[in-house]
Amino acid sequence: MVTSRLSGFYRLSGQDRLRILVEKNILSATDRDALLAGRFRLTDRDADKMVENVIGVFGLPMGLGLNFVINDVERIIPMVVEEPSIIAAISSAALAARAGGGFRCIPAESVLLGQVQITQVPSITKARQAVMAARQTILELANSLHPRMVARGGGALDVEVVRHRAPTTKAEMLVIHLVVNTCDAMGANMVNSMCEEVAPLLEELTGGKAFLRILSNLADRALACAEVVFSLRSLEGKGYSGEEVCDGVILANDFAAVDPYRAATHNKGIMNGIDAVAIATGNDWRSMEAGAHAYAARTGSYTSLTQWWKDAEGNLRGRLKMPIKVGVVGGNLQSNPMVALAHRILGTPSAAQLSEVMVAAGLAQNFSALRALVTDGIQRGHMNLHARSVAASAGASSAIFEQVVKSLVASGEVKMWKAQEIIRELTTYDTEPQVAFSPECTGAGKVILLGEHAVVYGTHAIAAPVPLAVGARVLASDTPGIRLVIPTWGVERVVRKQANASSLEDCLSVILDDLGLNDRDMIIRIDPQIPRAAGLGSSAALAVAVVRALDTYFALGLSNERVNALAYASETIAHGTASGIDNTMATYGRLMMFQKGEAPIITNIALGEPLPLVIGMTGVQSLTAKMVARVRAGFDASPHLYQRIFQDIDTLVLAGAEALKKGDWQELGLLFNLNHGLLNALQVSCPELEMLVDLARNHGATGAKLTGGGGGGSMIAVCPEGTSSVARAIRDAGFQAIEIEIGADI
Repeated sequence: MVTSRLSGFYRLSGQDRLRILVEKNILSATDRDALLAGRFRLTDRDADKMVENVIGVFGLPMGLGLNFVINDVERIIPMVVEEPSIIAAISSAALAARAGGGFRCIPAESVLLGQVQITQVPSITKARQAVMAARQTILELANSLHPRMVARGGGALDVEVVRHRAPTTKAEMLVIHLVVNTCDAMGANMVNSMCEEVAPLLEELTGGKAFLRILSNLADRALACAEVVFSLRSLEGKGYSGEEVCDGVILANDFAAVDPYRAATHNKGIMNGIDAVAIATGNDWRSMEAGAHAYAARTGSYTSLTQWWKDAEGNLRGRLKMPIKVGVVGGNLQSNPMVALAHRILGTPSAAQLSEVMVAAGLAQNFSALRALVTDGIQRGHMNLHARSVAASAGASSAIFEQVVKSLVASGEVKMWKAQEIIRELTTYDTEPQVAFSPECTGAGKVILLGEHAVVYGTHAIAAPVPLAVGARVLASDTPGIRLVIPTWGVERVVRKQANASSLEDCLSVILDDLGLNDRDMIIRIDPQIPRAAGLGSSAALAVAVVRALDTYFALGLSNERVNALAYASETIAHGTASGIDNTMATYGRLMMFQKGEAPIITNIALGEPLPLVIGMTGVQSLTAKMVARVRAGFDASPHLYQRIFQDIDTLVLAGAEALKKGDWQELGLLFNLNHGLLNALQVSCPELEMLVDLARNHGATGAKLTGGGGGGSMIAVCPEGTSSVARAIRDAGFQAIEIEIGADI
């Protein structure tokens, strides 16, 4: 059964969110792959068929409103909106509403009004009588245009006559209303064509002249209603009692009911939720806006669209009733591929069901806005989400992103210049990343060019440094014990040996035990530029950085060989079986060929010319220990087959060393491709890696392969014709890319 309750969904990466949706059968694997590859995005060609003078396509984020139960049905609601906090707000409201059974909704009837304005009428009274006498003839004429709609139970239902006096000329006019059931279609074109068709007959009946013939966006025959109940207990929090929140929401709504200035902002908040669903589902949000605000002013004074009150049991109850005229079929809805995806996420609703979803979203958004206003204020949530947008625009890397956001909010200056200042404080790089620590307190990141996994079994591998590193400092502490602080990972805790043998604390304990420092008081601060579990050697770089920071602080005089040995011990704890290549690269930071042994054989490689690479990151965290264990299980089951694969990989590595020396990037690319195929045979690839490898090869790379443990993480591509097109293709598909050039002097 599909559930809209996806706990912790907002904390996941985009790729992990899609994985969860596939696992829960909300999206198909085909939909996920198409989203990752950007195939649902509106193309310039398609856009050119939709509107005039097209010069490009403007993008907006699509997110999911979660936790909704509407008439006992779980609903995940696709929303397209650029304003921060809206999706989080309605998801929070829907979660609180679940305790009371969710939202109870009455769907809107799918009815539109068409209007034909008749002027210069000789006798208004006779004209009215003539029109009503010919009512059936008018309906039959209108319905003759759309027989299929009539067969589905729709079409023109009724004729109404309204008398008006023009305020300027004082002349009278008749306006004839066609009341039309459009079924599951939006129906604008259908109603307009009906008005055009009956206009000549109306002229004949009235003796007047038909002027305007057009639908009305005041869809007050298509009223949808949603109600929700919140117990006082569900309203408690942030230092406020449920009673205080309940009374505050009611008082705030009363303000909007009597003051049009407040009502305009109040109703805009309702439309924040409704418009986002309308855009996602391909509906005309502008007509909904016009209809909603006209309906809010129907009594002659503009007022609130919602009502909030306390029921006999003391619960807070809310109601939203407003025009919701939507469609789920028609050419306009089918021209944008993301619309079809949104409908599938919703469960392919009828127009009536979609109206229920929209009115529930509007009521949920209104509740969240009022609750925020009467408690902590709405600005705090906006501030945090706005800070995330500013941090991204300022170019904060994934390694420091969360720290930049926190610092921005704490500063009170959520501005681009402030974000850039914070980024400069955290890093000292401009076009190429450089660590913000002295070299003796850092560990280098790496990519394995050829030979991963096989290297664990004694064959060769080639690794290269990347312009990313982990820095560490040891600081004095006023409190007992060893405190570990990693701001960008949200880690701050006392180091204690854990039961889990692969924990970060256990890895550090191995180092501290060996150096005899477990009884010292200190703070170990680590600042990684390398993403976790990305196949770029973050754990080894972290170990090397910590050893060097301890060496510097306590003046231990450790040699590089000792640093490397301690880092290897840590890697063995982290991964179970370690080849030694990651810690060696983190220690020495130079292009090398490596072979495991009691005394590892390290051969430096001098490049014939700089090697242009693109690193593509899947965003899927990869646990090297898990992949190493998978290969070990396969080896134990079929040692002869696996040994043959390892030997084949070793042959590629040795050939790769020669290609690097000659600067033959065509040959190196071919070797990358062959090595990737063998790694795939070892079952350490994944769909995201295959997609990135395919993207790179199709956009100019001579070869591409996964790098590191696999199962997620990263891939690398050789790009002798330039890295920009490959990097752009990867980013356009929603992944991260780093362009690097490995020089002969590394």
